[in-house]
Amino acid sequence: MPRTRNRLIAAARRSMLQRAELHRRLDVAKAALKPCALVDRGKYRIGEKVDDAAHVVQEQFRNNRLPIAIAAAAGIAWLLRDPIREHAPRLTRKIQDLAADVADHFRSADEPADEDEIEILEEENEAVR
Repeated sequence: MPRTRNRLIAAARRSMLQRAELHRRLDVAKAALKPCALVDRGKYRIGEKVDDAAHVVQEQFRNNRLPIAIAAAAGIAWLLRDPIREHAPRLTRKIQDLAADVADHFRSADEPADEDEIEILEEENEAVR
C-alpha cells in the first residue's frame, strides 16, 4: 500500500506543479492581451518598421546623393512655382540694378567711363577695315 500511496502523492505533486505552471502561463497570456500591452507591442513593431525604413532611405541617399538632391530641388521649385512667378521679375530687376551699381563703382574707381571714348574706338575700328 505504501507504494500506491507514494504514487498518488507524486501524481498529486505533479498535477499541482502542472496546475501552477498553467496558471503562470495563463497570467502571462492575460498580461500580454491587456490593451496597454497590445498598444506597447504595436508601438514597438511600428518603431522597428520606421527604423528599418529610415535606414533604407539613408543608405539610398548615401548611394545616390546627386539625383536625390536634384529631385528635391526640383520638387521644392515646383511647390514654390507660384511665388517664384510672382516675385522673380522684381528680384531680377533688383539683381540687375545691384550688378550695375557694382560695375559703376568699380568703373569709377579705375577710370570714369566716357561715352566719347567708346565712339572713338568704334571709329578707329571702322578706319582699319
